[in-house]
Amino acid sequence: MKEFMEESIKDPNGVLPGKTIFFCATIAHARRIEQIFDSLYPEYNGELAKVLVSEDPRVYGKGGLLDQFTHNDMPRVAISVDMLDTGIDVRELVNLVFAKPVYSYTKFWQMIGRGTRLLEPTKMKPWCAEKEAFLILDCWDNFEYFKLNPKGKELKAQIPLPVRLFGLRLDKIEKASELNEKEIIKSEISRLRQQIDLLPQNSIVIMEAKNELQRLDDENFWTKLTEDKIEFLRTTVKPLLRTISGEDFKAMRFERDVVEVSLAGLFEDKEKFGTLKDGLVEKISELPISVNIVARERGLISKSQSNKFWDSISQEKYIELIEKLSPLMKFIDSRVAPLGPAKFDFTDITSTKEFVEFGPQNEAVSIERYRKMVEEKVRELTSTNPILQKIQNGEPITEDEANLLAEELHDENPHITIDLLRRVYNHRKAQFVQFIKHILGIQILESFPETVSKSFDQFISEHSYVSGRQLQFLELLKSFILEKGEIEKRNLIESPFTMIHPEGIRGVFSPKEINEILVLTEKLLAA
Repeated sequence: MKEFMEESIKDPNGVLPGKTIFFCATIAHARRIEQIFDSLYPEYNGELAKVLVSEDPRVYGKGGLLDQFTHNDMPRVAISVDMLDTGIDVRELVNLVFAKPVYSYTKFWQMIGRGTRLLEPTKMKPWCAEKEAFLILDCWDNFEYFKLNPKGKELKAQIPLPVRLFGLRLDKIEKASELNEKEIIKSEISRLRQQIDLLPQNSIVIMEAKNELQRLDDENFWTKLTEDKIEFLRTTVKPLLRTISGEDFKAMRFERDVVEVSLAGLFEDKEKFGTLKDGLVEKISELPISVNIVARERGLISKSQSNKFWDSISQEKYIELIEKLSPLMKFIDSRVAPLGPAKFDFTDITSTKEFVEFGPQNEAVSIERYRKMVEEKVRELTSTNPILQKIQNGEPITEDEANLLAEELHDENPHITIDLLRRVYNHRKAQFVQFIKHILGIQILESFPETVSKSFDQFISEHSYVSGRQLQFLELLKSFILEKGEIEKRNLIESPFTMIHPEGIRGVFSPKEINEILVLTEKLLAA
């Protein structure tokens, strides 16, 4: 049991094991396994592991143990005798424990097949947001019996969220000691001790470390954290934080992010600070103000999205963010927030993700988030605003009405202006009413990149005879227009076009074709 709890693939928080089947020999064996789980890890109140055997009527039906194991967060471990060896389809299974010998080669592979199911992207569960591999713990040398020697895959060690947070606080204390920032040291020590207080005292892991932990009961230990004390906290205490359960991990994840930002600030790593800060601001911007308890912190939520807030950031402000906003993270819609770890191409995201500032407080949110805020506000006002209602009903509006609507929307949060609309919808020429019609679904407004790409595709299809070099030139021209937003005739005989031919466009296309290309670019840039 202890080896399983240490080695198993965990959920996104790195604390609890993912969905698991224990293949046991007899019902008595299965019940004994369950008793050991409950005895060693009482902090889970008997909910972590359950026996699922065909003789037990509690297993079947909606709300039964099998239904709970398949669809609920708990139980995480199904202890089975034959019942789950074949047929069951729980896609989130990431651990299989062979706690019995298997003599049938066919059945052996059927049992392994329980772990090979792939996740359904549209039905992701919070306790299993990705599945690249599954783990087999073979306690009875079944692989050796069947003369199999799978190399398997080296799993990357998961760092549980509480362990990661504890380690960041130690790093911050060390750096603050170098800078002689006594208030920061005092504050972080206090929060370290709060984390230590969460350790489940009746857990087998904590009980085995009890003698070493007694050192922390002495107040003198915390008076001054010397290098040897920090090393003790890092090597002995920090790993024990993996036993913490039952906490609000969304709140803890936000707290970790705040500590990480503050640590980058202490190191004066401006690039890392900026990147982490932007991610934190984005997370804060997702808080639903429509929820009453969230709305109470509207002031802090608004302030923390402004550059002014971060220009004068302090330890007190970091603590305020943690204490007031961490508990609110659970209100972020799981359809918006990722359920767990996700893979990103960070290079691409870092280079393309843009933020906009709006309103008198210079709130900063991503372009995607701002666009969503605008669309929600316009749809909300449509039920009461007569001008918006006329647009929705397809009725024409006067220029004065359009100007009046623009003024009214400018005063709304998120302070809607034509310049911001053109930026977030990536359309440099569209008028105010066109954006409104687009938001209401009356008129499709293509973005500038979409328009450019379609126009070039159409041009190429109408000139199916173009050569490879000509295609290369047109692709470069398209990229140039998208990047610069403009082009002049003289640009076509300058770099970068001279990289394709020393004479630029003149060396690639005929005079007639050049005129056609000029007509295409003029049309695009006038749109």
